[in-house]
Amino acid sequence: MTTEPRFIQIHTLHTYPAALINRDDAGLAKRLPLGNAMRTRISSQCLKRHWRVTDDRFALSELAVPMAVRSRGTLELIRKRIVENGVPETLAQAAAEALRDGGLVDKAGKKMKGEDALKTGQAVLMGKAEIDYLVRRCSELAQAAGDEDAVKAAVAKMLKDEKNNITALKHGSGLESALFGRMVTSDVLASRDAAVYVAHAFTVHEAQVENDYFTVVDDLLQESGELGSAGIFDTELASGLYYGYVVVDVRQLVENLEGIAAKQCFAVETPAEKRALAGQVVEHLLRLIATVSPGAKRGSTAPFDWATLMLVEAGDWQPRSLAGAFHDALPLTAKDDRSIRERTVACLSGEIAKMDDAYGAPLTRRLMALDPVEIPQAQRLNLNDLATWAADVIVKGAC
Repeated sequence: MTTEPRFIQIHTLHTYPAALINRDDAGLAKRLPLGNAMRTRISSQCLKRHWRVTDDRFALSELAVPMAVRSRGTLELIRKRIVENGVPETLAQAAAEALRDGGLVDKAGKKMKGEDALKTGQAVLMGKAEIDYLVRRCSELAQAAGDEDAVKAAVAKMLKDEKNNITALKHGSGLESALFGRMVTSDVLASRDAAVYVAHAFTVHEAQVENDYFTVVDDLLQESGELGSAGIFDTELASGLYYGYVVVDVRQLVENLEGIAAKQCFAVETPAEKRALAGQVVEHLLRLIATVSPGAKRGSTAPFDWATLMLVEAGDWQPRSLAGAFHDALPLTAKDDRSIRERTVACLSGEIAKMDDAYGAPLTRRLMALDPVEIPQAQRLNLNDLATWAADVIVKGAC
């Protein structure tokens, strides 16, 4: 029996030694209490950020879909581009302020002047297509208007009259929002429900952290015969084997990308071509999840790792994490001399077997692993074939 690949679930294992992957407000490795031990963790925001901005052959930007800009200075960017179109500075400023006052973003800078008047209270995610559209329309209106008041009135009317045009732009809010969502309070911009859900990755064992004490040598002082350093510092480093979990809601992804209702994603009348871009996105995302490493202090820790295991499940049941397999932290050593990596995969395999026995979930599984491991009903593939398989089941609408 075939099932719809409504959800693509991705489970990964990554190893990071002596690294500061994700810092908290005190500059320490982020932590997570789970079960009987404290773990180190990598926040979902950190993971998504690195997948979003990575620049390589499988970058999201290589998909020929407009990206987005996340910034508090987006209105200032719009103002500068309006000026580049030949509009006087005063009229460009008036147009940008009218966008702010018209509810495009929050009005944090309303009482300010100049560039500060265009700063938003928080970073706003706007698609490049949306920005291009607003720059073009505001430039046209400013060139036709005679003074600042006329520009503000024209832009305010435009926002009211053309709301549907802005929200209907193809890929208007950018690929990032199609994947990870966008929540806005604006009356003009469209909110987007996230199609990709990302859990905080955490170590399967107790947190292993250490304070790294280091000095900076002063070359000139040393040459003059003096001892000592230019500074003494310390930072926290952590090592660990991290379990990661990501879910792709394929219906929501197709809706966000193609503008069709989620319920129509796998309908008979919906052509496979409507799911082709979603398949390409997931193919790229799988490669990014497997190979892109987040991390602070890259220059001094080189925190780069490829997944030692990637398990992908496709099916139409509600997703479920396998984090419960590590509710009790794994000991770092074992009597049977198996490595912690082997024991981690054994825990995952055991959890899946229990889940299958209890629920009988009809999930199709594919596995990429460095070690000779076994996962119930999981066919082994390399990363290329795994990514291609995930894209194919989405396009075909069956797994």
